[in-house]
Amino acid sequence: MAFQLPPLPYSQNALAPKLSAETLSFHYGKHLAAYVDNVNRLAAGTPFEDLPLEDIVRKADGALLNNAAQMWNHLFYFEMLSPKTVGVGPDFRRRLESEFGSMEAFKAQWMAEAGGLFGSGWTWLVEDEARRLKIISLPNAGNPLRDGQTPLLCVDVWEHAYYLDYQNRRADYLAAHWNLINWEKVEMRTQKDLFS
Repeated sequence: MAFQLPPLPYSQNALAPKLSAETLSFHYGKHLAAYVDNVNRLAAGTPFEDLPLEDIVRKADGALLNNAAQMWNHLFYFEMLSPKTVGVGPDFRRRLESEFGSMEAFKAQWMAEAGGLFGSGWTWLVEDEARRLKIISLPNAGNPLRDGQTPLLCVDVWEHAYYLDYQNRRADYLAAHWNLINWEKVEMRTQKDLFS
């Protein structure tokens, strides 16, 4: 079963000016596409060939893990962005306030965690096995599925995610990204682990 790059859930210029069409063209159309091609090539003829992507992420190692995790992470990242403002619903806001003290405190911790990750990687909002909300950062192709956690939200802090638009200004990228989050999808992920 070969993986295919699905179409973006919005047009390439829909997130501008926060993320430009040029960034999406490279990041989604070339960078993510390369991960898809690599996963298909590396999985061919192995026991992973017919597994769902999430199972490959949970079970593989080496180059296949790195490419599969990056493919999964990127699909997840792009799926939760929205050109229209989709605010935090009251139930999920209460959960965030309960875990982090306030929405403002959650945002401050999110920005500090993502801004402080040294080098390349991902910052995640996850639900742990006890259904507690946590913010974690993982380097390189790190993915919370490997640790039995449920990913709810992520931000890509590899430089390729923002360099065309923001150069080395990661904080400006994070501020723009915050305003693109589809919180309805984040909340849906507390009920199921799907790209929907």
